[in-house]
Amino acid sequence: MKTALSIAGSDSCGGAGIQADIKTITTNGVYAMTAITALTAQNTLGVRAIQESSPDFLKQQLDAVFEDIFPDAVKIGMVSSSELICVIAERLQFYSAKNIVVDPVMIATSGSSLMKTNAIQTLIDKLFPLATIITPNIPESEVLSGIKISTHADMERAAKEMVNRFGCAVLCKGGHNINDANDFLCTPSDAMWIPGIRINNPNTHGTGCTLSSAIAANLAKDFSLYESVVKAKAYISGALAAMLDLGNGSGPLNHAFVLANK
Repeated sequence: MKTALSIAGSDSCGGAGIQADIKTITTNGVYAMTAITALTAQNTLGVRAIQESSPDFLKQQLDAVFEDIFPDAVKIGMVSSSELICVIAERLQFYSAKNIVVDPVMIATSGSSLMKTNAIQTLIDKLFPLATIITPNIPESEVLSGIKISTHADMERAAKEMVNRFGCAVLCKGGHNINDANDFLCTPSDAMWIPGIRINNPNTHGTGCTLSSAIAANLAKDFSLYESVVKAKAYISGALAAMLDLGNGSGPLNHAFVLANK
């Protein structure tokens, strides 16, 4: 069985972070493992508190996984501090990890900040050079590219700028300012639009985590980068279309929609 490791924060309401990743990786037919960067007290209305793992404890988690069950892919989500980013980068290099998907989580769906300002540059310097692909949304793409995004042409320019700066593939995700679900995939050698279905569902808690971990799961199964993105987008469309409605804010997806009729 193929395996994937999620390095991310815990979400106490289960819709994002480690919990979303485990559900996504599992329902995509891959064995899920975790290294927890932080505990969060949060729900669909917002983040109440964050307690980081210590750098040494995060290192111990990573070593425990890599020394026993080597992951076929790695997804990196919420990492709020430079110290933790440095630990992750050093361990991934030490073990020659492959198929690394980085979701540059800066702001939660609820609007709460999840990353210290000085950690953004460390993320760029230490993790992006190791990444197979990064998956920024529109606000994150604006921060990382320095380009204001209001149109599809802006998305293309921003994605190409990020590829030029960071050297890895970039999936610039639509939504937010752009009123559709089409994403722009750009690599050092190619670029293409990947269409999606716009689903009228206000419950989008954990969509970024879900998409990036689905990409990692499909990379673990030896699909190409393009195929992995297409399959991941189909999965998240199904999870949104299931129209789960929980909580008083932006609720979670139904990650187990594939099991609904079984």
